[in-house]
Amino acid sequence: MRQKLHKLSKNFAIYGAGDVAIQAVNVLLLSVYVQYLTKADYGILALLGSVEAIAKLFFRWGVDGAYMRLWYDCEDTPSQQRLSSTLFFFLLAVNGILLIVSLIAAPFASAWLLADSKYTLALQLVLLNTFAIGFTFIPFHVLRIENKSREFSALAFARSAATLILRIFLIVGLGYGLMGVVIADILVTAAMLAVTFRLFARLIRPVFSRSMLRDALSFGLPRVPHGFALQVMSVGDRLVMKFLQTPLDAIGMYSIGVSFGLIPKIALGAFEYAWAPFYYAASRETGAGRVFSRVTTYGIAALALMTAGLAAIARDLLNLVTHGQYGGAAGVVAWTAVGVFFYGIYLLTSIGLNITKNTRYYPVSTAIGAGVNLALNIWLIPRYGMIGAAWATGAAYAVQAAIAFVLSQRHYPVSYEHGRVARVIASAFAAYLLAVALPAMAPLAGLLARGTTVALTMVVLLWVTQFFRGEELRALNAIRLRAVAVKPASPHESIEKAGEIIE
Repeated sequence: MRQKLHKLSKNFAIYGAGDVAIQAVNVLLLSVYVQYLTKADYGILALLGSVEAIAKLFFRWGVDGAYMRLWYDCEDTPSQQRLSSTLFFFLLAVNGILLIVSLIAAPFASAWLLADSKYTLALQLVLLNTFAIGFTFIPFHVLRIENKSREFSALAFARSAATLILRIFLIVGLGYGLMGVVIADILVTAAMLAVTFRLFARLIRPVFSRSMLRDALSFGLPRVPHGFALQVMSVGDRLVMKFLQTPLDAIGMYSIGVSFGLIPKIALGAFEYAWAPFYYAASRETGAGRVFSRVTTYGIAALALMTAGLAAIARDLLNLVTHGQYGGAAGVVAWTAVGVFFYGIYLLTSIGLNITKNTRYYPVSTAIGAGVNLALNIWLIPRYGMIGAAWATGAAYAVQAAIAFVLSQRHYPVSYEHGRVARVIASAFAAYLLAVALPAMAPLAGLLARGTTVALTMVVLLWVTQFFRGEELRALNAIRLRAVAVKPASPHESIEKAGEIIE
């Protein structure tokens, strides 16, 4: 089990390294983008993103999640090829029809949703890109399953870097505006399909299995309403704002706040890539529950630190990066980060439903969460504007996490460390309150001062409340002594030690 923990921490670091670097640059480049894209442009992009998020569900049918789970039931290479080919041809046939219908309907959808038919081409390109990218889960999942985290990370980094460079070239260099964003995405998807062709060639054969498709749909179809409800929670606020005739400038302002609030999701996404293969494999061994509990404690601690820190520096960060144009979205940043925090808890504590193949319960938690989200959005947005939408998001993810936790515990009980988790949350909240109480200062100085205050305060409070355990401190001290007395620890050695600390 220790080796698996080492692998989890190593893969998390590898998956995250490229994305963190690229996303950090992307955030910094907002100071450039805001000079070429208006708030209304950001509003249109937010609505296009909503369409893409929802269309992605219907272009995958939940079989992307089923693919990884069923792979572990395949006993040899031919059965793996049969699984891959069955899902590939199913998606090609069914989604091909969906794509044609959606392209024909695009002019009407553009006039209704985007309030101008001039965005029809942008909408059609988004739909085409969503169709094409729907196949890429096959090679990416195989790389995760085979623990080829470096290859996966290299591909993900290349995709992000290429998107970034193309967007700069098309938006800044050629002045394409929001179309530059759309064109860059579809060009990168085409390149990614070409690069991963060798993996497709290894897996796709002229074979088809009805029984495998039936198993995949049985596992995956419940995840479609689940995923749809998740997307309602993610993008429904902007659709409600549009329905309530909120100006595009306000939607654009809100969208920028959400973008910054989602920063912790970069690390969470990297963890999710490593987490699923880890818990599927670990669940077959004795003592898995204890390991899941410890990983959850540390995961929540990391999430709490990121959430408190981002909420504290939100206004300074926005003023610094956007030249003061979007400082009013600071509250949106904070509450979006809270939503990400609860989504992280959901990922950590709902694994029992996947392990036991009880995916039919997923739509229960997400449907209730989506209902809470829509109801609160409709009620709060007219009264409180965009901050009301942010409150709705945070509340909806909290409800979803709570319900999924209860359902998962029924089917795969895990004894979590509730006392330590409570200390983490209380320490993070106290650290946030202390940081925001600091006097106003220049954006860069405020960002550094408040961020440092949150980190130091949280560490001190956890120390005082005896969160840290002796064996964990000894492991940390061993890393420090090795670094000082012998030589700097390599990244690999540090990751190995991190696995020991978790255990």
